[in-house]
Amino acid sequence: MSNIKKLIGQTAIYGSSSIIGRFLNFLLTPLYVIQFSNEQYGIITEMYAYVAFLVVLLTYGMETALFRFSTTNKYDYHKIYSNTLFSLITTSSFFIILVSLFSQDIANLLKYPDHSEYIIWFGMIVGLDAISAIPLAQLRLKEKAKKFALINFLNVGVNIGLNLFFILYCKENFESGNNNWVIDTFYNDEIGVGYVFISNLISSIIKFVLLSSEMNFKGSFDFSVIKAMLKYAAPMLFVGLAYVINETLDRAMLKEILYQQYLDDGANSKQALELAQAKNGIYGANYKITMIVSMFIQAFRYASEPFFFKDGTNKSSKETLAKVMNYFIIVLVLIFLIITLYLHLFKYFINNPDYWEGLTVVPILLGANIFLGIYTSLSIWYKLSDKTKFGAYISSAGVIITLFINFLFIPNYGYLASAFATLACYGSMMILSYILGQKHYTVPYNLWKFLLYISAGLLIYGISIPFNSAKELSWIQYGYHTLLIFSFIILVIVIEKPFKKRMLD
Repeated sequence: MSNIKKLIGQTAIYGSSSIIGRFLNFLLTPLYVIQFSNEQYGIITEMYAYVAFLVVLLTYGMETALFRFSTTNKYDYHKIYSNTLFSLITTSSFFIILVSLFSQDIANLLKYPDHSEYIIWFGMIVGLDAISAIPLAQLRLKEKAKKFALINFLNVGVNIGLNLFFILYCKENFESGNNNWVIDTFYNDEIGVGYVFISNLISSIIKFVLLSSEMNFKGSFDFSVIKAMLKYAAPMLFVGLAYVINETLDRAMLKEILYQQYLDDGANSKQALELAQAKNGIYGANYKITMIVSMFIQAFRYASEPFFFKDGTNKSSKETLAKVMNYFIIVLVLIFLIITLYLHLFKYFINNPDYWEGLTVVPILLGANIFLGIYTSLSIWYKLSDKTKFGAYISSAGVIITLFINFLFIPNYGYLASAFATLACYGSMMILSYILGQKHYTVPYNLWKFLLYISAGLLIYGISIPFNSAKELSWIQYGYHTLLIFSFIILVIVIEKPFKKRMLD
C-alpha cells in the first residue's frame, strides 16, 4: 500500500469520528438559534471562544511533543507518556481549583455577575478536556481506531442527548405549561443557556472516565524528560494560542468594541450589552456554517500528524508531503464551491431569518479556512525539523494582523471586519510558512497546480449567481451552479489523470 493510500485510510479511520462527531454537535446550532435569542446565543459564542483558548493553554503543546518524542527513540515511550500525563494532570488540577476560587471575580469581569457557576463549569470542562487530550493522542499513536472513535461518538452522543433533553424537551414543555415530575426534578428555567454548558460538562466527565484505562503511569517520573519536552513544546504553545486568538478573539473584541460604541451612541448599559451580544450571536451562528471546512481540516490533522512524524525518516517523505497537499487543496476548494454555490440551501441550517443578515461573511470565512487548511499542512515542516520557533514567529504575525484589523475596522464595519481580518490573517500565515519552509525544509510542492485550482475556484464563484438571502434560486439556477461545480471536477480529472499512476506509486 502506498503512503498516500495509507494516509487516506488513517484520515478515514481517525478523522471520520471527529468529522461526524463535530457535525452532530454542529447540528445543535439550529436548536440554539430557535430556542435562544441573539443575545443569549452571543453568550454561548463568547464562552466557547474562551474554552478553545484555555484548552490550548492547558495542553501547552505537549500533544505534539508526545508525537515527536515517541519517534526519536531518545527516551523510553512509557517514560515519555507517563511524564506527559503527570504534567497535564498537575497543571489542569491547579487550574480547576484556581478558577473555582475566583469564579465570582471572573464572572464580574465578563459581565455575567449573576452566573459565576458558568465559570466553575467551564473550568472543569477545560481541565478535563486538556487531560483527556493526552490519552486520546496515545490512541492515535497506537492506532486504536475503534476505541478512539467509540469514545468520541459517546462523548458527542451524551452532549447532544442532554441538549435535546434540557433545551428541547424540558424548556419547551415548561414554557407551554406542560410540567411533569421529570421537568420539576431536572429543569430550572433560571439556568437558561447554562444547560448547554451543563450538557458539555457531563459529556466531558464521561469521556474522562472512559479514557481512564489509558491513563497509566508505567514509566517513572523524570523531570529531565518533561524539561526536554517543554523546550520543544513551548513554541507550539504559542502557535496553539495564536491559532485560538486568530480563530476566536474576533468574537470577544466584537462584543467589547460594539458594547462601547453603543454606549457612546446613547444606549444604557443593558441595551448596549444586548445589542453587542446580538451582533456577536449573528456572527457566531454564521461562522458555524464554515465549520464544515474546519471539520475536514481537523480530520486531516488527526491523521497526518502521527503519520508524517512516523514517515519523516523515509527518503520519499517530502514527495509524499507535496502529493498530499495537492489532493488536500482540491478537496478544500470543492467544499468552498459546494457551500457558496448552494448557500441558499445552507442558510436553512440557521433556521431563523433574524440571523441571515450575517450570511455575507460566509464566503469570506470559507476562503479564510482554505488558507488555514493549507497553512496546517505546510506547518509540518517546522515540527519535523525541530524548528518550532518559526511556528511562533508566523503565528505572531497572524495575531498582530487579527488585532490590528479588528480594532481598526469593527467600529465601522462590525462583524464584516472580523471576517476580513480572519482572511488576511490566515492568508499571511500561509504565505509566510511557505516561504520559510522552502528555505529551511524544502518540499517539492507543485505551486502552479495549487494556484490553478484556487484560481479556478474563485473564477467559478465569481461567475455564479450572486447570493441574496431574501430570494430563492430556481431549479434552472441550481442546475447552473451544479454545472459550475462539475466543471471544477472535470478540470481536476483532466489535470490529474496523466499523473495519477505516478502519484500513487
